[in-house]
Amino acid sequence: MKIDNKKLENAIVELTVAFDVDEWKETQKKALNKLAKKVKIDGFRPGKAPIAMVKARVSKGSILEEATDMILQANFVKILNDAKVEPLAQPALNINKVSEEELEVRILVPVKPEVELGEYKGLEVKKTRVTVTKKEIEEQLTNYQSQFAELSVKEDGNVADGDTAVIDFEGFIDGVAFEGGKGENYPLEIGSGSFVSGFEEQLVGMGVDKEEEIKITFPKDYGAVDLAGKEAVFKVTVHEIKEKHLPEIDDELAKDVNIDGVETLDQLKDHIKANIKNRKENENEQKFMDDIYDALIANSKVETSEALLKEEQEMLLKEIEQNLQRQGLNFEVYEQFTGKNKDAIKEDVKPQAEKRVKINAILAAIIEEEKLVVSDEELETELQTIADYYKKELAEVKKIFEGNMSRIENDLLTRKAIELVKDNLKK
Repeated sequence: MKIDNKKLENAIVELTVAFDVDEWKETQKKALNKLAKKVKIDGFRPGKAPIAMVKARVSKGSILEEATDMILQANFVKILNDAKVEPLAQPALNINKVSEEELEVRILVPVKPEVELGEYKGLEVKKTRVTVTKKEIEEQLTNYQSQFAELSVKEDGNVADGDTAVIDFEGFIDGVAFEGGKGENYPLEIGSGSFVSGFEEQLVGMGVDKEEEIKITFPKDYGAVDLAGKEAVFKVTVHEIKEKHLPEIDDELAKDVNIDGVETLDQLKDHIKANIKNRKENENEQKFMDDIYDALIANSKVETSEALLKEEQEMLLKEIEQNLQRQGLNFEVYEQFTGKNKDAIKEDVKPQAEKRVKINAILAAIIEEEKLVVSDEELETELQTIADYYKKELAEVKKIFEGNMSRIENDLLTRKAIELVKDNLKK
């Protein structure tokens, strides 16, 4: 067996394999014997007919095809090992030459992309300072105030901003009612932005029990593609108008919010401040890491890998589906709302996937450059952390990851590489 190894663009290695004539002919005999067991010839039990009779019944193409499958299955791992190639995804196989005398195949193997590692120490990336303003706290207090507001029927007057109008409505495009455009006794808070822009504003000033028309234009990027950019007329009747009565922002409101340990307005303000600070710190840390990743990518060159890119796109799509499931939704509903199928979404997340592929390759190169390793103690500590998080015994977690401990090691090595970069930022 002769193997020619050639590096192509986009992290692909081309292997051209020519099999030895003797091995190829012997495999054809085995293929014929295997096919003979399936051939039915009158007067003979399956597999017992003379091989010459079987050969007359089996096409040459069938024998060569079966023999090709057999010789590749028997030699595929050896081919990769001899060529010293480690595939990152399923290789693609093409037959270059095939006859009774020879077999030559071409195997395209996706491999780890090459990285020209740039400067990763002394990066000029700064983390901004997190602050919580008085205005932000007051805005959250206003939200709580609105949540605990009481509604009462407005006996006189028309719809005003901030009121809740109980309405019947039906939408028409070119005089034809459209699906999803009808509702009865729907409570709509004016100014909430729940409906398409322009709808709520035109309700202001309307009175009770009088049908009126509202004209709007759906945005061009509206989720329902059959409505996007189109003009619509809604026939609307207001049945009831409710006024909102806001409670005072005081200790009583703090108690109504019903948060453990919060009994006074000052305690509620402290709670709000802590929550906002925590959220901002998380967002700040994410931006800080994104800035580090951007700097690493800017300093390095990473070979394009279509295989890894497709894999990352699939992973991001799976993350979207999992998030939908946590919200009690399925992808079919999401597709109807956004007007995008899975292929369209994978195209949308392509830039994010490309960034992930690059940063993973760069971090792997840093691990190799710095000769980072994971000690037995570090691995044990990580497994214990996983066990504690999922409230399982350490032995149970070890059994779960038995045979796949490299996944934990890779995670630890990646975190070490990131910490190394962070520890060496320019002060």
